[in-house]
Amino acid sequence: MYAMAVMNRHVCPVENWSYNESCSPDPAEQGGPKTCCTLDDVPLISKCGTYPPESCLFSLIGNMGAFMVALICFLRYGQLLEQNRHSWINTTALITGCTNAAGLVVVGNFQVDHAKSLHYIGAAVAFLAGLLFVCLHCVLFYHGATTRLDMAMAYLRTVLAVIAFITLVLSILLGQGSQELIS
Repeated sequence: MYAMAVMNRHVCPVENWSYNESCSPDPAEQGGPKTCCTLDDVPLISKCGTYPPESCLFSLIGNMGAFMVALICFLRYGQLLEQNRHSWINTTALITGCTNAAGLVVVGNFQVDHAKSLHYIGAAVAFLAGLLFVCLHCVLFYHGATTRLDMAMAYLRTVLAVIAFITLVLSILLGQGSQELIS
């Protein structure tokens, strides 16, 4: 998507770090990157998938990813049921995983420039539900650990989940700060 967006002049290339406050409109030259870039042209993931034809690829990847997430959630749920681990945590993990998949569908099908609030709501649902899914599986893995290696993996998963949580909180806080600077 990034390469398509750069070649279609929808975003600026990553190596262009000299973004201007304003630019005169570039002539409609296809086949090359933009020469004058503003903060609206920063190649963020969602921004690269805003306009056709890359928006079609963005939607396809989002929907396929959501399908794979849901499939993995159901397989993991069934695997734990086969191990006689019937618990509310396993059921809650299934629900949060499917909620994550639903958030991914919303993100993939509502581009950021056309339905900003829906896109951001879908992203928030996907990130939060995905993080909760990972945390619940850390608990399930910890309770199912039988060897020292299993216990070490449970601790490693927990550390990685904590790092992901801290990263999510920092990105939200820093995102709010950058929104205030832009506004």
